[in-house]
Amino acid sequence: MPATHKDSELEAALGLAIEIVDAQSLRIPLVFASPHSGCSYPAHFIGSSPLDLGALRKSEDCYVDELFADAPELGAPLVRALLPRAYLDVNREPYELDPEMFDGPLPAFVNSSSARVAAGLGTVARIVATRREIYRHKLTFAEVEHRLAEFYRPYHRALRMMINRTCDRYGFCVLVDCHSMPSSGLPLDADNAPQRIDIVLGDRSGLSCHPMITDTLDESLRNMGYRILRNNPYAGGFTTHHYGDPANGVHAIQIEINRALYMDEATLQRRAGFAKLRTDLRQAAGTLATATFSATHALQYQRLSAE
Repeated sequence: MPATHKDSELEAALGLAIEIVDAQSLRIPLVFASPHSGCSYPAHFIGSSPLDLGALRKSEDCYVDELFADAPELGAPLVRALLPRAYLDVNREPYELDPEMFDGPLPAFVNSSSARVAAGLGTVARIVATRREIYRHKLTFAEVEHRLAEFYRPYHRALRMMINRTCDRYGFCVLVDCHSMPSSGLPLDADNAPQRIDIVLGDRSGLSCHPMITDTLDESLRNMGYRILRNNPYAGGFTTHHYGDPANGVHAIQIEINRALYMDEATLQRRAGFAKLRTDLRQAAGTLATATFSATHALQYQRLSAE
């Protein structure tokens, strides 16, 4: 049975923000992360918004942590957020902030010009997925610092710890960053395309992981009947960019799953296909793990030879 990680170095910081669901023994060189499936909404946050809980939940990657919940039985940890994306997005730089949301000037180091900030989806989002404003009032920068200390830094500290542990054991690590995507607005929705996209694999167009990793997941999922795109429209977010470092043995790939495969997007209820999708994802993860063992030398840290 999986066990919740209780390392004394992290225990105090984890609190109600994140959880490491660990394997009884580390048997595969994979780490799974679910940064957007958190659904524990602080009362003060709900009180600060004109939106009800149902509207706030539209930003969640609902149940993604459950879809990948078999990872610990396979022998890999699952790092999952418990607090929601609408409260703070751990798949962003720590300070991607919209100055219009705050009651005073922001420090010079804040990134206020990113495309994500412009879209209202910075580290502290301005809007939910339905484009409705989250807050009644302007925020203080001190509130951002509180959320970073409470949630963002513990999440990334835990993720780095799991990656380092895996690298220490195997000489490399494959980080699978797990997400869901809305069923509408995808590339093949245009021009009356006859089929939908089920899964998008993002590897920053080949920069964040060895191509074997993307190829293996692509082939495994296609063989199960899923329709796959790569890097369009999701090439990988902050996590994939920040941790993906193939030359140093850390490979990161993002997986985006069409919500219509497993849930009703209006009611947020699971659909009958949920169990099959979870089983298929477990099989794909197992196939990937087997492939990585066969390619250990290519995936490990590659020391450059002296000229």
